Amino acid sequence: MHKIIPGILLLGLLAACGGSQQGSGLSAGSAQFLAMGDSARFTTVEWIDSVKDYGKITEGQKLDVAFRFRNTGKTPLVIGGVQPSCGCTIAHQQVAPILPGSEGQIKATFNSDSRVGINHKTLIVTANTKGTQRYVLQFVVEVQKKPS
Repeated sequence: MHKIIPGILLLGLLAACGGSQQGSGLSAGSAQFLAMGDSARFTTVEWIDSVKDYGKITEGQKLDVAFRFRNTGKTPLVIGGVQPSCGCTIAHQQVAPILPGSEGQIKATFNSDSRVGINHKTLIVTANTKGTQRYVLQFVVEVQKKPS
């Protein structure tokens, strides 16, 4: 009896957490995983901007950054992940695949608290692309001390 109850609970949990995409039988995470690992689903990307200089901001200000790209291939572009170089930058995950010919953006927010001076930051993007699946996006911003 003690083994049956946990088994029933586990089945109920699995059924409740199915979260599948309508009609496909795959969760969004599973579809993303498949696109990242299947070279037949690889595409090409053109970075419209991959390096940006945001000039000067005042300490304590939050800076929204964005990098534009275009899917130049024949299959949907899937962003597998965006990893900032440090905790002062938070990436906003691109969830929906970008269709061939369409444009998208990688967005992040830089928190300038205690970051006085010139800051060089990077975002590492992984995508289902031919050749390389890893791209480095860079931005620089000068944080000026908050007036006392």
